[in-house]
Amino acid sequence: MTSFTLPPDYSRIKRVNNFHELVTTPFADGINAFCWQRTLPSHFREVVEQLGGSEGITTLEETRLLALPVSAAGRRAIDILLADQRLLRAHGHSPVLDCIRSYPRTEDPGAVPTDVYSFHADSATVETDTYLCTYHGPSSEGLRNDEAQRRVDIPETRAQHLKLFGGNDDDGFREYLKENCYDLHYAPIPQAQPFSFGLGNLWRIAVEYPGSPVPPCIHRAPETRPGQSPRLLLIS
Repeated sequence: MTSFTLPPDYSRIKRVNNFHELVTTPFADGINAFCWQRTLPSHFREVVEQLGGSEGITTLEETRLLALPVSAAGRRAIDILLADQRLLRAHGHSPVLDCIRSYPRTEDPGAVPTDVYSFHADSATVETDTYLCTYHGPSSEGLRNDEAQRRVDIPETRAQHLKLFGGNDDDGFREYLKENCYDLHYAPIPQAQPFSFGLGNLWRIAVEYPGSPVPPCIHRAPETRPGQSPRLLLIS
């Protein structure tokens, strides 16, 4: 695994020392991301190579992983993948492991793309959070809240949406933005410095929901480029 450093002087991220701290530490005092920083063996490439060349997203079940013809080192990598999922399931979560060569793109993004390549916040109607770990390939990226602007608050973008909406900038328009998830997407301000989530690190990030004590963690999937190795991503 490559070396990784948490963004300096960014108080919204807190490092934890183990899984127990990751799942039990409450979001408070503005902290909206916890990172269990880990150095894992670098044999996940072998797992990805044995999966073949399917396009898009392939969800990996335990039976398929265990059936892969890998070396002893590859087997250790699979054991880690399965162990992380079991830890999360034991705490009531529903993790999914995906091999990702590309995500669907917004077919008609209009003024605001709503795919995962755009900086965005996850949202829910009840209290929850998101867990992420990239084991192989390009890692997820984060954006500091103070370096982000909601795209629908940019005057030109808002004007385009008002035109599409065909009405006034009122409660109905705001509900339209919410229903289409336009209000969850962000643009970096000039001189913003997005940061990497790194490889092997298990993150717990805050979600936007009614009554959340902290702002959501803004993040995105990395751009997929031709010839790039696919991602091996755990998400819950």
